[in-house]
Amino acid sequence: MLKVEHIGIAVKSLNNSNKLFASLFGADHYKIEEVVSEHVNTSFFKIGDTKIELLEATDESSAIAKFIEKKGEGIHHIAFEVENIEKEMERLSKEGFVILNETPKIGADNKKVCFLHPKSTNGLLVELCQEL
Repeated sequence: MLKVEHIGIAVKSLNNSNKLFASLFGADHYKIEEVVSEHVNTSFFKIGDTKIELLEATDESSAIAKFIEKKGEGIHHIAFEVENIEKEMERLSKEGFVILNETPKIGADNKKVCFLHPKSTNGLLVELCQEL
């Protein structure tokens, strides 16, 4: 793994949360993007080398909507940048981690992504990201 790519935070309202985090960070978000396959709208902030991704559900059946219903707003996942996502998926699978998708998907911020099941990572949803 190369670095922490971003921290994902589930929010009920992207509009309200963008205002809150802009005030907290003293800087506006730099981009908003819809990820149709995941049924979310995302907003990105950059603080130094760290990116914060806010995630708002666009459908009640989405993973973010279910997460908020169960746990409320808050940290949803931590994403790590990798050089070769397919090789990392294979390596981690051999190590016993449960990969949630068989092949990488196209995610936000122009990345190939996959997720590791929280049951195999001490309750933390882990995302792997690779630049396209």
